[in-house]
Amino acid sequence: MTDVTGGGFDAVILAGGRARRMGGVDKPAEVVAGRSLIGWTADAVTGAGRLVVVGPPRPEPAGAVFVREDPPGGGPVPALRAGLAEVAAPWTVLLAADLPFLRAGQVAELRRAAAGHGTGAVLVDGDGRPQWLIGCWSTGRLRAALDGYAGGSLRGLMEPLGPAEVGAAAGERPPWYDCDTPESLGRARRIAEGRMLEEWIEAVCRELGLDREQIDRDLVLDLARDVAHGVARPAAPLTAYLLGLAVGRGDAARDAAARITDLAESWADRPAARS
Repeated sequence: MTDVTGGGFDAVILAGGRARRMGGVDKPAEVVAGRSLIGWTADAVTGAGRLVVVGPPRPEPAGAVFVREDPPGGGPVPALRAGLAEVAAPWTVLLAADLPFLRAGQVAELRRAAAGHGTGAVLVDGDGRPQWLIGCWSTGRLRAALDGYAGGSLRGLMEPLGPAEVGAAAGERPPWYDCDTPESLGRARRIAEGRMLEEWIEAVCRELGLDREQIDRDLVLDLARDVAHGVARPAAPLTAYLLGLAVGRGDAARDAAARITDLAESWADRPAARS
């Protein structure tokens, strides 16, 4: 069968930046929905023949080749040079290390577009802006461009190559979303955890034969929050269970939740129990 994605590829992840806008933290190790940022990024290129990480050695991704740019923290162009020196495949997928919503299917689209174009392809965001750290390139042509390049920006290096541009649906989790600030990292966590919660609810509903449309997620979460704040954290899951029992006997969910919320808000003012 013909490989419509253009043949074998290696992947290079740039993970050696100083993360100044993040206060100098080890940004690739920051966690979103139970996985490190670099772990999410590496998952998008699981089919790579070789995974090269430019940055300090770390426990993950497993099996990666770690190299450093010269000088360390010298910017994306020196980092690309260091990573590309380890590439053996005809195609190179180049990625940032902080892409929690990029998936393998989108990388496959980039590979198909690059193979059809001959030189490379980059992802463009919802405003049509090329994302130079989400792309697939002919290894030979990228090396040739680097050989004669004295600049410091990836755009200056790659834009003259005229790559194909690949769009993707933005949705709730745009694949180009990166985590450059504490605020963007926090938003990524909220988005990812919300989606994980929805997937869990759907799985439990399937397992128990329940109608997902009858489950008011926000109602239960708001109730649990009110009880945790007004009574005690361990009371929150127990109260959610009690709400379920009340609904099961025929009570209206919103009415029962409102009564419980009123009780929780006044709990601190209740008369002290007599010993």
